[in-house]
Amino acid sequence: MQCYTELTPPTAVTHSVTLQLVPGQGTNLAVAKASLLQIFKTKVVSAEIDTYATLNGTNTSSKAAAAGRYDSRLVNDDDGFEASFLGGDNIAARADRANSAKLVLVAEVTLPGTMTGLARIKKPSGSSSGGADCLLLSFRDARLSLVEWNVERNTLETVSIHYYEKEELVGSPWVAPLHQYPTLLVADPASRCAALKFSERNLAILPFKQPDEDMDMDNWDEELDGPRPKKDLSGAVANGASTIEDTPYSPSFVLRLSKLEASLLHPVHLAFLHEYRDPTIGVLSSTKTASNSLGHKDHFTYMVFTLDLQQRASTTILAVNGLPQDLFRVVALPAPVGGALLVGANELIHIDQSGKSNGIAVNPLTKQTTSFSLVDQADLDLRLEGCAIDVLAAELGEFLLILNDGRLGLITFRIDGRTVSGLSIKMIAPEAGGSVIQSRVTSLSRMGRSTMFVGSEEGDSVLLGWTRRQGQTQKRKSRLQDADLDLDLDDEDLEDDDDDDLYGEESASPEQAMSAAKAIKSGDLNFRIHDRLLSIAPIQKMTYGQPVTLPDSEEERNSEGVRSDLQLVCAVGRGKASALAIMNLAIQPKIIGRFEFPEARGFWTVCAKKPIPKTLVGDKGPMNNDYDTSGQYHKFMIVAKVDLDGYETSDVYALTAAGFESLTGTEFEPAAGFTVEAGTMGKDSRILQVLKSEVRCYDGDLGLSQIVPMLDEETGAEPRVRTASIADPFLLLIRDDFSVFIAEMSPKLLELEEVEKEDQILTSTKWLAGCLYTDTSGVFADETVGKGTKDNILMFLLSTSGVLYIYRLPDLTKPVYVAEGLSYIPPGLSADYAARKGTAKESVAEILVADLGDTTHKSPYLILRHANDDLTLYQPYRLKATAGQPFSKSLFFQKVPNSTFAKAPEEKPADDDEPHNAQRFLPMRRCSNISGYSTVFLPGSSPSFILKTAKSSPRVLSLQGSGVQAMSSFHTEGCEHGFIYADTNGIARVTQIPTDSSYAELGLSVKKIPIGVDTQSVAYHPPTQAYVVGCNDVEPFELPKDDDYHKEWARENITFKPMVDRGVLKLLSGITWTVIDTVEMEPCETVLCVETLNLEVSESTNERKQLIAVGTALIKGEDLPTRGRVYVFDIADVIPEPGKPETSKKLKLVAKEDIPRGAVTALSEVGTQGLMLVAQGQKCMVRGLKEDGTLLPVAFMDMNCYVTSVKELPGTGLCLMADAFKGVWFTGYTEEPYKMMLFGKSSTRMEVLNADFLPDGKELYIVASDADGHIHILQFDPEHPKSLQGHLLLHRTTFNTGAHHPTSSLLLPAVYPNPSSLSSNSEENSPHILLLASPTGVLATLRPLQENAYRRLSSLAVQLTNGLPHPAGLNPKGYRLPSPSASASMQLPGVDAGIGRNIVDGKILERFLELGTGKRQEMAGRAGYVVGTGAHGVNPAGSGKMMGGGGGLSLGGLRLNGLHGQEGGMEWEEVRGELGVVLGWSGLGYF
Repeated sequence: MQCYTELTPPTAVTHSVTLQLVPGQGTNLAVAKASLLQIFKTKVVSAEIDTYATLNGTNTSSKAAAAGRYDSRLVNDDDGFEASFLGGDNIAARADRANSAKLVLVAEVTLPGTMTGLARIKKPSGSSSGGADCLLLSFRDARLSLVEWNVERNTLETVSIHYYEKEELVGSPWVAPLHQYPTLLVADPASRCAALKFSERNLAILPFKQPDEDMDMDNWDEELDGPRPKKDLSGAVANGASTIEDTPYSPSFVLRLSKLEASLLHPVHLAFLHEYRDPTIGVLSSTKTASNSLGHKDHFTYMVFTLDLQQRASTTILAVNGLPQDLFRVVALPAPVGGALLVGANELIHIDQSGKSNGIAVNPLTKQTTSFSLVDQADLDLRLEGCAIDVLAAELGEFLLILNDGRLGLITFRIDGRTVSGLSIKMIAPEAGGSVIQSRVTSLSRMGRSTMFVGSEEGDSVLLGWTRRQGQTQKRKSRLQDADLDLDLDDEDLEDDDDDDLYGEESASPEQAMSAAKAIKSGDLNFRIHDRLLSIAPIQKMTYGQPVTLPDSEEERNSEGVRSDLQLVCAVGRGKASALAIMNLAIQPKIIGRFEFPEARGFWTVCAKKPIPKTLVGDKGPMNNDYDTSGQYHKFMIVAKVDLDGYETSDVYALTAAGFESLTGTEFEPAAGFTVEAGTMGKDSRILQVLKSEVRCYDGDLGLSQIVPMLDEETGAEPRVRTASIADPFLLLIRDDFSVFIAEMSPKLLELEEVEKEDQILTSTKWLAGCLYTDTSGVFADETVGKGTKDNILMFLLSTSGVLYIYRLPDLTKPVYVAEGLSYIPPGLSADYAARKGTAKESVAEILVADLGDTTHKSPYLILRHANDDLTLYQPYRLKATAGQPFSKSLFFQKVPNSTFAKAPEEKPADDDEPHNAQRFLPMRRCSNISGYSTVFLPGSSPSFILKTAKSSPRVLSLQGSGVQAMSSFHTEGCEHGFIYADTNGIARVTQIPTDSSYAELGLSVKKIPIGVDTQSVAYHPPTQAYVVGCNDVEPFELPKDDDYHKEWARENITFKPMVDRGVLKLLSGITWTVIDTVEMEPCETVLCVETLNLEVSESTNERKQLIAVGTALIKGEDLPTRGRVYVFDIADVIPEPGKPETSKKLKLVAKEDIPRGAVTALSEVGTQGLMLVAQGQKCMVRGLKEDGTLLPVAFMDMNCYVTSVKELPGTGLCLMADAFKGVWFTGYTEEPYKMMLFGKSSTRMEVLNADFLPDGKELYIVASDADGHIHILQFDPEHPKSLQGHLLLHRTTFNTGAHHPTSSLLLPAVYPNPSSLSSNSEENSPHILLLASPTGVLATLRPLQENAYRRLSSLAVQLTNGLPHPAGLNPKGYRLPSPSASASMQLPGVDAGIGRNIVDGKILERFLELGTGKRQEMAGRAGYVVGTGAHGVNPAGSGKMMGGGGGLSLGGLRLNGLHGQEGGMEWEEVRGELGVVLGWSGLGYF
């Protein structure tokens, strides 16, 4: 069987809501991405914003272009000295200093379900959660989950789950299955209840408990209402806890909408309304089905009902009839506007609380579709389908409108007294940011006073901000009222004051409120993007190509050895947000310099403190007493070397703009020995060099100032330094006798002095690893005492027995935190954690605490490095400490998911010149700023960066190339914020992490190339290394003027015309990723498919050539037949444009064939003679390219309706055809004679979106994905008795992908470093992997498994499903089964031959890595993994090897066995070996 694994998380945002979920963080943003729930908070940062770039939605390229217009020294002039002298105001691209709101990820949870709605539920202020809100989630098939934030566990916790998918609730037998109806979740603004509309007319009501409002009313008047009633305190206990039931909800119930009102036969939309004492809901419905062809007009009704939750009854308040039938949404409006806004395709209608209506027509078509009274604004020519509306300024009656093409508009309500007298729409000009949104919007969530989150399924989701431009008279007002200055402050800064002024007094009239608001917030709006969430959704098509550079260029020479063999190229996005996403698994560094440096074994770059020149000292003294050197370039580089004879030395180099050069004439002594660590201390006034036998201190000019030898005065021993850690003013050394040396640099004498180890634990315990950490975030702060200058430096030590100790320097009297369970790798680590006896320990080689993040947000992480170079990350968090509570009781560590396995060390020959180098320990390196990332680098055979952005979790990304044996940050004028490293081949490179790519969001390198036009397909042309992109742009539809039967068409004169697609072919250079040629199709001709085919171009010589085949459809209305066309293009060489060598290619038309009936929907190669298979209408035809430019048909196969996919198993003639309505056809093609034969078919009631082959040794499987998100595994077996000699395909199993419908696939070869037992392929049959892409942005793989591996992994998945708690109370097993409502109506895809076997869910297997050692051992044993024995040769990624080879841990030539759990150790390696194959991108390393 197979294993399905999701490689990337979904990126399409479907829903969002703002709430106060996490206590103490203010407003949080909850974002739903199909099956991924993310929680964000906002952070206001000060940033330089390029005005022009902001208006265009992107600032990367324009910033780079602007940087080239002026001296680069100004870019790095952090203190602004050169700019002040050289005239910084003359910079071409003017930058404005402003505040920007940024999103910071708090938590993310992968759910085994598809979310269909989010709602905020406010909890009473007296609740146990401190008034924090709950989050209500709705899922497909009518399910609700209520979750809240658990402060103690620092994660989401499920409060309740509610199911409404029972058959008796669905309704009549003739009602369609439940999954065919969209669910709608709405919540009362006062959080009194929530409603879930499911099936056709069912409404589930979930009431929430409320405090007794009459007892707590603020407007109680004792003179009028009598004495205030006393509160009943009988329900209280001594500690203040309530005895009321813990559940915040009451029992839910289901109402048929027809019980609310008999006329609610066809509900369209509903919403809870504001400003009602009881829950009140507005329903838009009709007694007829909306239809444009039946002549129905104005038959919609809007009704308002008040719900009585106690009696489960309702009361009709008002009803408005005769509404247009194109209305599709109800938007509840807050005060002072109130009421509801009904949104239609051609109009907006406001219904107030009394039933009065006001509306506007937004296009000329409105008059023809409705007779409802509307104000004419038809000159706007708007199309409101798919638009989004949210509050912009409620007190001004302003609401933001975002159209489905991304344009921004402003809806303004005119309020007279307490009623709405009208509304109007004004579009935002592009120069004011009206076009910053580039895709259709799915959700809007107001974040703050002037920020709003804009979620999208078709492009990047953004955090949108706005300001108001004021006139000269208004600018003279107080700066506190200037909206440009406080544009992104928190809600509490000014919003509360405004609200008090506007609504604090009941006597204040709406007119006074409006005038007061206008006095403060008047002016034209200006929009800009503050932040964005990367999206690669929807993925339209995939292909792969080779990375290309200019021939014979320096870049080509430098990139040798650090470029992947292939790159995955996906056509992503829709409309103006369309782009090509270039993906690589590893970081492809940008090489600045490359040279041979075989003796290098360590790099350290330093920047020593220099005194401020007298010319920069002002009259008021120095500008900065300490003179921060963080903005300066590195000046020196210390290199540890080992020559061919094994002699260890250290050299120092001076860094220049061009590179580095050897430095002589200093007191630095190369022969002193091998450098273990180097850095600066004494506020960058001393350079520290840690050698194996001593520590040397130098001044800023490398003058030797102190030598500290490693000598034990009591015993006379001279232990050698193994690792070191520097955190000014402290130094920590771990020596080979497992002792520690701690020193402090005196601030006056600038000399190192050993700190007395007052705690006997420090002298009596053997220490394996340790590090120093400077706490800048306050996570480890001592809340009981005030912060001192040194209290923020902590020392982390790991003993050989696996105990973690934390000391707060300089206090060495006792540890502030001791955790004995670190080596058991528990999911949550605390000082009280204790493992069961006999539990195996993990082999931990190194610990490091470092800040991970970017320039927006950084946070500390505890990183464990295992003996096999795997990494485990822990995130520390604090609980609010009570009085007298020790520090250890409030600090906890939470394991961060990481499914990345380290590579195996490369096999070296036995007669290696440096056998000792294989055992040299290379510690992890902290890097404070590499291309803006605060990161950690893992050297060795699996070189990797741990990258994190403010909007993502930490990700481990490997560095392209071979192993790394030396690395350091490298910041010079020629390589800003880069790094230098030396690989195991003796090549040193000065590099940068490319800033035009994203890494941490998806866990791989992603570079998006904007196309700007809706992209349908992409193909790679290997001979020219170029890409052909099939696009469809929209243009107005013109009726044919020359039609003989419709003379009146020529006289048509309308301005508001329908929009249709027109195909465009774009040729992109693989070097510069720019468009170098464009071919437009005819009007109304749409590009459906683009493929690169190896076709025969000569009948006489049988010459083959790689050509571009394009399939199109000509659609000119429903009353004219659809025609198709096949184009064949070659890419010819032409004379390039001056200065643009990449423009030497053009598309050249070779052949063109008109298809009179049906569109050309799919293309493929077929056979061995260079022919092509064309899916044209209801036929699949084999055609050959003739020399006269025609396509000769030679064989065909009749199909049913619409062919969505055509695939051929290369070179075999076995073809697969998928029909949009009639299932899968498995056919064969022969060439002598030319003939197509039908082998087998699936069920004729399956809607197939994509189909592909998956070979597995001698077995051939057919993988079909349908419209419900199911993957069906089919097989052709003519010997099966029920297959009717193979005419019916066998159905092996069905797997539910949820919302991640595979719409595109690639069959790829699997390449493993070592043979794997997981694949059942023999040596002559290479293994294959099926790569799947979905509209939600998920990339997934389907891998065949060997029988014994399948049984073990399947059993392990069952153990994990039954033994782990699952978020939101969902069932992962039920999620992967066909949905009950779908399976009840679905005919089996073929003859049932599954015998109860299912595809293994890789998402469940990933959770195995969350477990601690003891739970892993227990579950692996139950799953059939043999304890204490070998792994049956399983080593697919070479992952079962220990560092240095052997069974123990090798550190600097030392052999340690203390931390390796022998019991169950080989068992873990067996599980790790199998998980290393099925999880992640294993086997696809060529990307």
